[in-house]
Amino acid sequence: MANQSRGWTSSRISSIASRIFFFIVFLQIPLFRVPCRSGMCTTPVHVTTSQLVASDVFPIAAVKTLLYPGAVAHGLVKNMAIPSWNDLENIYNLTSVKEAPLALDLKRLEVLSGSYFCVAGAIVGLMKPGRMSMFGTLLIVWGLVKEGILSRPVNTDASQGIYVYPTMLLAIVCAFASVKYDIKKALRTPAPRPTAKPLQSSSKSKLK
Repeated sequence: MANQSRGWTSSRISSIASRIFFFIVFLQIPLFRVPCRSGMCTTPVHVTTSQLVASDVFPIAAVKTLLYPGAVAHGLVKNMAIPSWNDLENIYNLTSVKEAPLALDLKRLEVLSGSYFCVAGAIVGLMKPGRMSMFGTLLIVWGLVKEGILSRPVNTDASQGIYVYPTMLLAIVCAFASVKYDIKKALRTPAPRPTAKPLQSSSKSKLK
C-alpha cells in the first residue's frame, strides 16, 4: 500500500510539473534573451517559430497556432487587448526573418535545438511526461552558459546581450520534476550470482 501511494505521488508530481512547464512555454513567459533571426528572442516558442518561418518547414498557420496563446496572454497583461491573428507576424517581427543571416542560428545551435525540444516536450508532456523537456532545458542552459561566460561577448550593448531571467530556474525545476524517478529501483542492488564449485567426484579423482 505504501509503494502504491509513493508511486501515485511521484506520478502526480510529474503530471503537475509537466502542466506548469507547458504553461511556461506556451504563455511565453520570458526565460532568456538571445539575438535571433527575428531580433531578440526571449522564449523557446519565439526561437522555434522564427526558425520555422525562415526555413519554410511548417505553414504559417501552424506557426501562428504556436504563437497565439502567448500573444493573447501578453496582450491581456499589457493593455487588456487580444491581438489580431493577422498581426502576429508583425508583432513577433517574422516578416523579414528569411533575409536574416543563417549565422545567427548556427552560432546558437544549442539554444535552437533546446527550444525545439522544450516546445515538443511541453506538448508531449501533457499526455505522457518524459525527459524531452529536461533535455531541451539543459541544452538551452548550456548554450547560454557557453556564449555568455565561456566566450567573449562581441556586443557591448546591454540591451542586445545574453541575459537569463529568474524564471529560468522555475522552468528547470519543472523540467526535472516532470521526469518520473524510481528511486527504489535505482538503489536496488542486484542479487549476488552463485559461484561455480568443482564437483566432489572430480576433485577426489585428481587426488588419487
